[in-house]
Amino acid sequence: MLADSRRELPSDRALPGHLVAEQKPDGFRAVLFARTDRVMLQSRKGADLTSAFPEIAAAASTIEEGLVLDGELVVPHEGRLHFGELQNRARRRGRGALAAAAEHPAYLIVFDVLEAAGVELLDRPYWKRRALLEDLFTRMVLDGPFALCPATTDRATMLDWLDPAWGAAGIEGVVLKGSEQRYWPGKRAWIKVRSRVTAEGVIGGVTGTLAAPASLLLARYDDAGRLRLIARSTPLPAAVRRDLAGRLRPAGPEHPWQGRRFSAGWGTRDELQYRPVALDLVAEFLADTAVDDEIYRHPVRFVRLRGDLNVKDMTGPPA
Repeated sequence: MLADSRRELPSDRALPGHLVAEQKPDGFRAVLFARTDRVMLQSRKGADLTSAFPEIAAAASTIEEGLVLDGELVVPHEGRLHFGELQNRARRRGRGALAAAAEHPAYLIVFDVLEAAGVELLDRPYWKRRALLEDLFTRMVLDGPFALCPATTDRATMLDWLDPAWGAAGIEGVVLKGSEQRYWPGKRAWIKVRSRVTAEGVIGGVTGTLAAPASLLLARYDDAGRLRLIARSTPLPAAVRRDLAGRLRPAGPEHPWQGRRFSAGWGTRDELQYRPVALDLVAEFLADTAVDDEIYRHPVRFVRLRGDLNVKDMTGPPA
């Protein structure tokens, strides 16, 4: 079951029953089949991750009740849930996976139970599945490396979880569910709201053309004075394209990105087709809190140009 993205918390009547919010950890979505005859950890896209996370598989093999659990795989590192270390874990197999499990152990933050003792639970309302899941942790049927995903019906707590301070710890926002909702595989019937922050960066390049820029490549200078890509924007509205077309200038041969190649997106080897531009403009943008090595993982939304800020002041990681 999937979630549809929204920018703000919806009304209490947006979903069937009472609105329940769960924290959204920064990790990989996974379903764990902990049956008596087989253990399998499956990614959202159907990949078998069992051998990459031997500590999860080993713990699942000791469960005697036969469960199918839905949750988020995470790896804590340096005081937060670390997506980069999780990616490294997912690539390991065999002895490499065992060594990685000892150095950077993974956890499955569980937010749903889809089957228990051979009984499928998809048609049961969320509140009944949640009560059963909480009972599994109370009875310690589920223990480390499994963790119960926090949930609340209190709107003030939901808003608190959307504070960017939680993003620094690896909580991206909240997923909202209706207490009376059944579980619909493949359907976007939950609601996802991400924490948002504003930041600034130099416009270092554009996709499309200078006369009709489609999206922006945003950058900041590191401590060594190198211009580093930090984000790519979502497609620009028509009014913004027209305004920027009159302000952007072509880059000269001294532009630090001349000849530089960037990936078209996470998980692809395709090359991004873009044009460097003169480093004249600073843009403010709105982003979620998923940042890997000072690069925003998801496209950011252009807010406005910041003529009051100097390009030379765009140094260090975005605040």
